[in-house]
Amino acid sequence: MRELCYTCLRPKSNCFCRFLTPADTGVKFVFLMHPKEAKHQRTGTGRIAHAGLIDSEIIVGIDFTKNTRLCQLLRDEQYFPMLLYPGDDAWTAGKSGFSQIIGNKKLLVIVIDSTWFCSHKMIQYSTNIMALPKLSFSGNYRSIFTFKREPRPEYISTIESCYYLVKELQAASLVESSVNVEGLMTAFKEMIKFQLQKENDRIAGLLPNTHHHDWKYTKTKEVPDF
Repeated sequence: MRELCYTCLRPKSNCFCRFLTPADTGVKFVFLMHPKEAKHQRTGTGRIAHAGLIDSEIIVGIDFTKNTRLCQLLRDEQYFPMLLYPGDDAWTAGKSGFSQIIGNKKLLVIVIDSTWFCSHKMIQYSTNIMALPKLSFSGNYRSIFTFKREPRPEYISTIESCYYLVKELQAASLVESSVNVEGLMTAFKEMIKFQLQKENDRIAGLLPNTHHHDWKYTKTKEVPDF
């Protein structure tokens, strides 16, 4: 049996935590993870983001309206909770008045960590998080998650979302400029290269098929040199 990393739950032989230098951003990130993401997603980035962000945590579930831990955090007066979610009513770090609404509280960022399909149920049931003020980006980012197809090009992964949010908070002087979150993207890029190489090896017959739909993918992809 392969030995697991208990942080990201990947085999230690291909764990990406070694590329991380955990960063203390002064922001508390809470990843609401769908059970399918928690158990089956080998390419999910929520656990790697959690490993790279000090004072972050993962809560697994679908309906969070009565989740004891989340409700405790949302009631805690030390935090200003916001949902990382796009929308016309969403705040951005550089928007006028943003720092004033947070005041002296610690920013608590709720991140829905799931596939876009599964996240719909989480959004539908979890009325408490959808009632929170929303936080988004001012930048027009595109994902480098080249081997995973998203519904739209501006849909970015969990780890990219955290990275870009911290960078925008730094630009707005809401996170110390000395905080280094580059490890998030380094680990993410290493994961992309690893997965692409493994897929190419499978297509070349060097590795066995592991999913019933593997037969559909027969064209090798270029492994980027990030």
